[in-house]
Amino acid sequence: MLVQCVWEHNGDDSLVYADRYIGAYTRGASRQEALAKFPMEMRSYMLWRTGETIDCPVETEVIEEKASTLQIGDADSDVLFASEKRPLTPDEYRELKWLAMKSAADFQRLYDAIPDKDESVLPVRKTFYGEVPRTARQMYIHTKSVNSYYFGEIGVRCDSGGTIVACRKRGFDALERMPNFLDNRVFDGSYKEQWTLRKVCRRFVWHDRIHAKAMYRMGCKIFGVERIPDVFFFRGHA
Repeated sequence: MLVQCVWEHNGDDSLVYADRYIGAYTRGASRQEALAKFPMEMRSYMLWRTGETIDCPVETEVIEEKASTLQIGDADSDVLFASEKRPLTPDEYRELKWLAMKSAADFQRLYDAIPDKDESVLPVRKTFYGEVPRTARQMYIHTKSVNSYYFGEIGVRCDSGGTIVACRKRGFDALERMPNFLDNRVFDGSYKEQWTLRKVCRRFVWHDRIHAKAMYRMGCKIFGVERIPDVFFFRGHA
């Protein structure tokens, strides 16, 4: 299995993303370190996405590179893949929407399973967006709060109220009321960052996956592996 990747980096810090498997990613102190983690990430990701295991070797090929001034080590990102500029077919859009909604529903399921949503064993740590969420409740609020931001970057007005599933669905509903949304227009968004609908869908799944992994790890540490469902199939890959 060959996975084509996009490499975003700032100095020694690296983020590597799968180009076509939206949301699959690894981080590392170097390109080599991030790429070395990719076979394990793809096995976890595909088990979550399809329910099937990858039995063949996973190889990677970097097809695009983005040097960034952002805090890559904290998962700050502004890359727009070349492949994310193409118009969408109705079938492609339905697949991307399905995956973004599946991710939201699975994130909700993981959050609902945390026995005490305000307990934490994590130290206080600051990043580019403020303090890192330390409790399951803080992780949940942070993760769903990007709904209005991501959709807003492509001209869709919506909010982040209610559950992560409900607000994300409202965003897609509002998007679908806009003419020609499948054209996948490139928008110049905030902070000089470019966005498309394809990128919004990738960012949702990627962002969910980052914070789901943190929530799962913390939940297992506090409450025990047997009490926290491995919704995203991180076990053995976290």
